[in-house]
Amino acid sequence: MLIETLGAAHDLGRLKEILGVMVRHGFGDTVRRLGLADKLERAGQALHWNLAGDLTRIEPPVQVRLALEELGPTFVKFGQLLAGRADLFGPDWIAEFEKLHSHVPAVPLETLRPQLCEDLGGEPEEVFARFDTEPLAAASIAQVHRAQMHDGSAVIVKIRRPGISGVIEADLRLLERLAALAEAELPALKPYRPQQLVREFARSLRRELDLAGECRSAERIAGNLTSLPFIVVPRVYWEHTSERINVQELIQGVPGGQLDALTPEAGFDRTVLAQRGAQAVLKMIVQDGIFHADPHPGNVFYLEGNRIAFIDFGMVGRLSQRRRDELLHMLLGLVERQPQAVAEVLLDWAGDAHGVDLGQLETEVEAFVDQYHGVPLAQLQLGQMLADVTAILREHHLGLPPDLALLIKAFISLEGMGRNLDPEFHMTSEALPLLRQVVRARYQPRALAGRAWQTLGRALATIEQLPDDLARLLRNARRGRLQVGIEVAHLKRVGDQIDRSANRLSMALIIAALIVGSSIVMTVQGGPTLFGLPAFGFLGFFGAVVCGLWLVRAIWRSSHHRDDD
Repeated sequence: MLIETLGAAHDLGRLKEILGVMVRHGFGDTVRRLGLADKLERAGQALHWNLAGDLTRIEPPVQVRLALEELGPTFVKFGQLLAGRADLFGPDWIAEFEKLHSHVPAVPLETLRPQLCEDLGGEPEEVFARFDTEPLAAASIAQVHRAQMHDGSAVIVKIRRPGISGVIEADLRLLERLAALAEAELPALKPYRPQQLVREFARSLRRELDLAGECRSAERIAGNLTSLPFIVVPRVYWEHTSERINVQELIQGVPGGQLDALTPEAGFDRTVLAQRGAQAVLKMIVQDGIFHADPHPGNVFYLEGNRIAFIDFGMVGRLSQRRRDELLHMLLGLVERQPQAVAEVLLDWAGDAHGVDLGQLETEVEAFVDQYHGVPLAQLQLGQMLADVTAILREHHLGLPPDLALLIKAFISLEGMGRNLDPEFHMTSEALPLLRQVVRARYQPRALAGRAWQTLGRALATIEQLPDDLARLLRNARRGRLQVGIEVAHLKRVGDQIDRSANRLSMALIIAALIVGSSIVMTVQGGPTLFGLPAFGFLGFFGAVVCGLWLVRAIWRSSHHRDDD
């Protein structure tokens, strides 16, 4: 019922555009199997099937990447999210998703000026001592201009593109409906959890649209890292920051991608930089529970004094205390070669695993961890080990919770950056002392007493509410209002099949009635004739033939679709 639920003509036009791109990139069969082509035609929209190019020699991951790039910023960002889901996609898919970039031209300043003046409360040339009209960088959601405050401080002004929020919301509506349809009609996509992926993406993208939220995350992380004076987070100028604009300190240093400039003559020690970067990210993840989720070289600057600056906190990961405890046990199990501990955590993360041989999964995880028995600690590559663990889950069609998928991506990026700085860098050597320190802190008497007190409080609150809950339950039972919710998977699909079967049965009865009635009319003499036969009898037989052909075609198409599935 996708077409019927679209609320605006714009959504219908955008859907046609999306499906047209899919057809051009070799996914016409998927469009047909979803039944969207017929629905579009009934809505007055037609797809041009003859525009599909010769893509027989292009691999599916490349086809998908090209289609996402053509569909624009929302879909490019969706692909970038998928690049972090190594638990769902193989290396060839991840490699293609990582190539995705938004080729978006900058918005001219005069187009931005009305929104900019509204957000700043005045002309940018008046608010700032200097404001560059040419952008420093342009992306799909926002672009950045360099400016200078009246006190001489150099800043960057990040401005959200006008109208981008409405465009993204329209695309998200379509993505959510397409994901629901794909999960219902294409069983092969179920292991990829389309609806969950789209929900995760929608939350992430809506947070990224709030430029003030990015600054709140930056300040929170800066506060957590005050114990590490060698880590720099840009200062936020809140008097000029809102949902559509933020103003931050301009970081001037060596960009993360220019490693050749990090020489001893310039005052840099690459070994110290690798260690300090690891300490900062490990603290964010293991101790604080909020971390920079995209620590690639473009978001890192190296400053004099072997300091490190992190910028662009649009993508931030969060971990609950329970998740951090689970992560601690898994990382310690990997580092200290305790396969049973790793297997237990992974099985908990896998959640509801219907149809999965959990015994086989546990055996594979134990064999994986056991292969590192006797390997020196300095030779362990923690990021690669995490990637291999997610590959095992992928083979069993199990996905990680979204927060953990983001974390593992950050871990792998961090270890890669560390090794680029220092080939002798070993994440395990940096992680193990911190992991043991956090575990010891978790089991100190004061920490144990605090958790016990919290647990006791929750238990007492539950006991206190129990009489009221029981009384409410019994009262509803006496009144006959006790409700039991039963969720039956694919119930709507079964109902649709029953409805179609009933329609075909009704048509068959009509055809039989037409044949019987026409046969009786044929025996009656007199009345109008057609081709020498009683006219009404002839028309009745003709109608029966047409309806019969329609019924045979409908049955054949239904059987053909089932064979494809």
